[in-house]
Amino acid sequence: MTAIDAVPEVPLRRAVLIGLIGEGVTPSLTPPMHELEGARHGMHYVYRTIDLAPGESTEEYVGRLLADARRLGFDGLNVTHPVKQTVLPLLDELAPAARTVGAVNTVVFDGDRMIGHNTDVTGFGAAFDETLGDAPRDLVVLVGAGGAGAAVASALAAREVGELVIADAAPGRAAALAASVAEVSTGRVRSIGTDELAGALADADGVVNATPFGMAAHPGAAFDVGLVPGRAFVADVVYRPVETELLVAARDRGCRVMSGLGMAMHQAADAFEIFTGEPADREAMLADLTDLVAVEASGTTPPWHR
Repeated sequence: MTAIDAVPEVPLRRAVLIGLIGEGVTPSLTPPMHELEGARHGMHYVYRTIDLAPGESTEEYVGRLLADARRLGFDGLNVTHPVKQTVLPLLDELAPAARTVGAVNTVVFDGDRMIGHNTDVTGFGAAFDETLGDAPRDLVVLVGAGGAGAAVASALAAREVGELVIADAAPGRAAALAASVAEVSTGRVRSIGTDELAGALADADGVVNATPFGMAAHPGAAFDVGLVPGRAFVADVVYRPVETELLVAARDRGCRVMSGLGMAMHQAADAFEIFTGEPADREAMLADLTDLVAVEASGTTPPWHR
């Protein structure tokens, strides 16, 4: 008997290697969320952050990162601010949601091809269907026309919103997004400046905050919730903290509310399924994310950041 013959048989676990490219991504909760789900599937799932320094978000630099990741054996990458659009010309194919929004947050390596997806769109859509799927939406106001706003607008356009009003502090950006979404929406889409919000909110069936307001680094709210009818719904894409000032005030006003937690979970679950081809346990992933946010909010140093 050789030394090799004497080694006991150990079941091989599927190995998955994923990365996240963007600025300021080191504190992200996406890596532990993916790794916990991978462990439930019996995988050796490793997720690493690739934090870009100033000046490293150019197409040339990101292209080198993609090539290096493929050469090093990565199965795929998530990409976030500020390279969700930078990555577009570097890819071989775009999934429908990514093509519609013009932004990518998930890249999968398929042989010698790189395929871009946008799970922000599907993530918000799934969360909306679960939480507010039966809510009236003759008139919905979207505040924020940046990357998150583009994903939300695309998801809402696919959900028979009678009229979608997009507001942004930069009216030109809101107008461009409205024109893009109007091409795929069955309802009316128009844009306004934030100085016109009061009039739009007065008659709204619902409003979605897709700005950074509400995050720890951007306290406060993007608009006065007192302008929103008590019968309306109020949704937020922010999930750190889960209970933003906007949602607390909206709930006190009697509005139905939707936090950003569901969107964050669903977009991660969609990416996990794209990377692995395995169904994600979404209920367990939501519980994981809830716990991860709670640990972070407790003020202690989370183990995945040590």
